[in-house]
Amino acid sequence: MPGSILGTSVRRVEDQDLITGATTYVGNLRMDGLAHVAFVRSPLAHAVITGIETAEAAAAPGVLAVYTAADLGLPAHHGLMMLNPDMPRPPLATDRVRFVGEAVAIVVAESKAAAVDATELVEVDYDPLPAVTDPEAALAEGAELQFPDTGSNLAAGLRSPEPDPTLGAEVVVRARMVNQRVAAMPLEGNAIVVEVGGKYGADDEYEVVVHVSTQMPHGFRSQMCGVFGLDEERVRVIAPHVGGGFGAKAGMLAEHTATIGAARALGRPLAWVETRTENLVSMPHGRGQVAYYELALTREGKMTGLRARVVGDSGAYAGFGGALPLHMTYLMAPGVYDIPNIRYDAASALTNTTPMGAFRGAGRPEAAAHLERLVDIAAAELDMDPAQLRRKNFLDPSAFPLTTPVGAAYDVGDYDLPLREALRVAGYEELREEQARRRKDDDPVQLGIGICAYVEVTAGGGGSEYGSVTVDADGSATVSAGTSSHGQGHATSFAMLVSDRLGIPMDKITYLQSDTKAVPRGGGTGGSRSLQMGGTAVAEAAQDLLEQARKRAATILEAAAADIELTDSGEFGVTGVPTSATVTWAQLSEHAAAAGETLAAALDSQQAGATFPFGAHVSVVEVDTETGRVTPLRHIAVDDCGRIVNPLLVEGQQHGGLAQGIAQALFEEVLFDEEGQPTTASLADYRMPTAADLFSFEASTTQTPTHMNSLGAKGIGESATIGSTPAVQNAVVDALSALGVRHVDLPCSPQRVWRAVQAARSGSPEELWREPPDVFDDLPVRGGGAADADGVGAI
Repeated sequence: MPGSILGTSVRRVEDQDLITGATTYVGNLRMDGLAHVAFVRSPLAHAVITGIETAEAAAAPGVLAVYTAADLGLPAHHGLMMLNPDMPRPPLATDRVRFVGEAVAIVVAESKAAAVDATELVEVDYDPLPAVTDPEAALAEGAELQFPDTGSNLAAGLRSPEPDPTLGAEVVVRARMVNQRVAAMPLEGNAIVVEVGGKYGADDEYEVVVHVSTQMPHGFRSQMCGVFGLDEERVRVIAPHVGGGFGAKAGMLAEHTATIGAARALGRPLAWVETRTENLVSMPHGRGQVAYYELALTREGKMTGLRARVVGDSGAYAGFGGALPLHMTYLMAPGVYDIPNIRYDAASALTNTTPMGAFRGAGRPEAAAHLERLVDIAAAELDMDPAQLRRKNFLDPSAFPLTTPVGAAYDVGDYDLPLREALRVAGYEELREEQARRRKDDDPVQLGIGICAYVEVTAGGGGSEYGSVTVDADGSATVSAGTSSHGQGHATSFAMLVSDRLGIPMDKITYLQSDTKAVPRGGGTGGSRSLQMGGTAVAEAAQDLLEQARKRAATILEAAAADIELTDSGEFGVTGVPTSATVTWAQLSEHAAAAGETLAAALDSQQAGATFPFGAHVSVVEVDTETGRVTPLRHIAVDDCGRIVNPLLVEGQQHGGLAQGIAQALFEEVLFDEEGQPTTASLADYRMPTAADLFSFEASTTQTPTHMNSLGAKGIGESATIGSTPAVQNAVVDALSALGVRHVDLPCSPQRVWRAVQAARSGSPEELWREPPDVFDDLPVRGGGAADADGVGAI
């Protein structure tokens, strides 16, 4: 077929159902006998439970049952992954609570209101213990222990065997940098509805049917069956439309486990839909690192070594979030630069705070933020333009594919390409001239220009993904994949791939996903894997189906299969014979049915490893030096995600990522007081920006296809988040650098900026460096190589 729909901006096909309410989310499900649950949550960050009295709550109107850990006997487990086998989380607290909001008991009632009211009647006796909310303090000698039997709050740690690469260097710049804890904050919080066999009856084919807002339905089913000892063939998991995930909806959480356990105990379908306050204290948080970085350079600006010591906040329990500084941040430590010697040590600490998990980028944004901030500090030390210093140290495009000193197998890269474009679009030289004018005039509102050049890892570890295409009797097609959309536009992009290969109009293509009954297997969505893994599987299945169709058409038309072509009209004919008969997809489907067959193709597409998208961002901000207020003026993002199927969807991912990345740089931060009480447990206190706080973005792309899959595609879902935060932070510091300010930690709030200005004006600028804690010296030595580095799949 001449021409291709691929690479064109096609509007999303799934939006009409969402806008008109023709589809549903978990919280909208209604079924006979559905009861509701509410959780009794700990008001203390750390305490021993000495007693739980449930009788009054159980007798309240509308209440069906009240369960504690002792009643349900559910095993403790580790959520998405196990970081430390000695520190699992019980679905309901047993002997002690370890953070404010931890579930202690579950109330089941005929209505949600009755369940919530009854939680107030459950009496829990606590013996309070000291709380530790700072990860560095948690690792200090004498800190209150979360798991006393372990003798330490160290959840896990690894150190590199290499010597210090900064020793003897001509120039060494150092900084202690905080990458703050943030909330994932999807529009739809966690939600689950559990149907069980019995009077109200799940599907007779299944013992349990779970409707859950998750990124990974098949992974959820596997984990659930492992915890409850169920046969996967007897469990069905369905994820209807999901209102955002951002990594925080990967795996089975404690509340999921407790709700499933209660439904099985009671024999009733149960629903739990968390409130926004619950979401802010119980959904896993993201980021949360304190980084001590040292960069060695020659006086001419050539990077020679990097030493990093990172303290990660695991929160309560040793789950997925605690693994990120050890693995994903390590994997991306060298970024886009040719740094020959790297030593990276990391320790994850238990604290009396909400457990940590993945959040859009999951360890990679932290790596970029640490490194890109340090590069700007180095540029200031060397009196070199920050763009020039970056370009001087980029990896050579001709060297790809290559393996970095930490074992990351970069597929392809031309890092100067997007930086050149970003500087051109920004009008970099003109911006520097305007900045010089304001500085000369002592303008109280200074201009800052920040740069970030980044690379990230997507589809970590590669692997396989399922895809299928079936032609139905009327000539329409049904497509399925093992990925799971929660706003990315899979139905649109996958339909484009099938339409391009098979000539079937997009309005005749139906997309099935996120149901373990309809889709036999799948890796779900995380780590920006969907198009390159699921899309490739669908495209390859469509190609397989096309070859089947050619053979069937050849039989019908009595021609050789090699002579059969798919015409512009989407029908099959004989090449070079324009007046010959043609065969439609509906006729081919009928031909297959007559033979007792289905016109379909299903396969598992293999990808040998990860892909590494890259890009460059330029941020332009104004900073009022008298108030500390930062006003972002422009943000130029040039991201390279390989071959682009639908520019409109890519731009949407860029815009969403930019909003979240800029928000981390300027606004968002989860905070706790000294007793572990959350002080940002509502949207009145958690500074999430609105549209009025943001501005129009200047997003564009370059295309450097990868050889890792047949589409040439890499991920885009997290790229703009990774590039934007350090660009904005660098812009804020750049605006203040003439005053003597050398660093401002995230988020660059008015208070923090104002304090930095006042300290610099007083002649005592805040210190960039202090010695890191001594925990790193005794950590286990890292095994080394890509296998160790890639031990955690990207989310």
